[in-house]
Amino acid sequence: MKALLIDDERMARREMRRLLEAHPEIEIVGEADSGHAALSLLPALRPDVLFLDIQMPEMDGFEFVNAMSAGGHSPQVVFCTAYDAHALRAFEVNAVGYLLKPVDPARLAAVIQKLHDPAPSDDEAPQDEPPLRETDRVLLKGEQRTWFVPVRSIYLLQSEGNYTHVFFEGGKVLLPRSLGTLEQRLSLPIFFRANRAQLINTRAITDVTEWFSGGLQATLASGDKVEISRRQAALFRKQKGL
Repeated sequence: MKALLIDDERMARREMRRLLEAHPEIEIVGEADSGHAALSLLPALRPDVLFLDIQMPEMDGFEFVNAMSAGGHSPQVVFCTAYDAHALRAFEVNAVGYLLKPVDPARLAAVIQKLHDPAPSDDEAPQDEPPLRETDRVLLKGEQRTWFVPVRSIYLLQSEGNYTHVFFEGGKVLLPRSLGTLEQRLSLPIFFRANRAQLINTRAITDVTEWFSGGLQATLASGDKVEISRRQAALFRKQKGL
């Protein structure tokens, strides 16, 4: 698997090279110290995966992903950054992983495993589990405790790669299932996909305001604020508007 390292800090690129030595299946075919430089390398190198910094001058990591997609390139993306504030946005652009610097070797190994064995698409999700009803109760098994809660008490589901945080009245739990799989089971009118990484219970919404670029921001009874993407905002207005 061919990899391109993109980071404006030479020491960060060197450290990633050192860490990837433990994974001989990853062949580093090039480095770039800026988004613009990386764009010029893509046609010739044709990498399968990018290890991409976010905070870079002139063109940040997300701007680079947009420019790359516009150019017809679609390698997998692993963000490597010193900041945790961009994790949700990273999954919205379908990043395979989000690594915080200094990169933990175990976390890197888990991300590389995902590169080799990606989560099944929603179309490939198991079909032997019947959709739930709003009146059902479900088992939610955490590390220390198991809850048996009404479906209607679940107000937010948030993707964390192949895992999903499920927030419900009284607690939260991290489940080893993708958001797409859980969305299939929760195919109820009360649940709405706000963006690529979050599914919300519309009955938990207390306020909706206009947001950037045609999107919306929903405030939940819990106090959580969820951005409804521009595309999903159009659907939300159609479904919920008079």
